[in-house]
Amino acid sequence: MAKKSGGQRPNTGGTVAVCTRLAQPVAEELGLLLWDVRFVKEGADWYLRFFIDREEEAVTINDCEAFSRRVDVLLDEADPIPCSYCLEVSSPGIERELTRPEHFERFMDWPVTVRSIRPVDGVREFSGWLAGYAGGTVTLEDEEGVRREFSLRELSAVWLAAELDSEAEEDAPPDEEIEEE
Repeated sequence: MAKKSGGQRPNTGGTVAVCTRLAQPVAEELGLLLWDVRFVKEGADWYLRFFIDREEEAVTINDCEAFSRRVDVLLDEADPIPCSYCLEVSSPGIERELTRPEHFERFMDWPVTVRSIRPVDGVREFSGWLAGYAGGTVTLEDEEGVRREFSLRELSAVWLAAELDSEAEEDAPPDEEIEEE
């Protein structure tokens, strides 16, 4: 946990950019991907959150600890944040949010859910497979093969879905053998 005194309100966009530049070389040296960096206020406290990942295997607690220890030293030296904050390092998780072009490229054809800022035909959340991403437009293909495009500016979030809900699957009988008498 990194904390220092001070009461100034930080520039969150600038803080994220500086912290990303400091942390990226550390992630690469440790064989990690720097998935995302967020600087957010929750209640009275500020949190600097680093989300790390690996290409082919799961992130471990040891990865988080090694990254945290190395980045903490760099943050103390550079001192980019003018207020108290808590440093957190974690995996982005299975249902991770997709925010950058490389996220969309990596998870093409994976199941995702998008949440629109305003309802579209009375609905705010849509699920399907990520069928495309270009020029800030996300293409989603639903279970019937219908494609729908969304501008990122119209969306509040896009995240991986562990699996798509299907009414047909929910209504299907269990896969059990029935014995005839």
